[in-house]
Amino acid sequence: MSGHSYDAEKYWKANLRLILGSLIVWALVSYGFGIVLRPMLSGIPIGGTDLGFWFAQQGSILTFIGLIFHYAWRMNRLDKQFGVDEE
Repeated sequence: MSGHSYDAEKYWKANLRLILGSLIVWALVSYGFGIVLRPMLSGIPIGGTDLGFWFAQQGSILTFIGLIFHYAWRMNRLDKQFGVDEE
């Protein structure tokens, strides 16, 4: 911590909102698109296969990697906003 005072409760609530949002996107893409909604997505071709299969095999992994970078970027902004960044 860099000596700044910050509101720990607001910081934690913002962090939890970010985590919850990330989990919702992850669940929708991996479970929703890859399993539950796969029959609806089966008629949409992508990369030689249907969209539901693509989400189950590659789309959910790429989305997860994107979520990791998005989370790190947003947490860095959140840390700066509340004065708890490392710089």
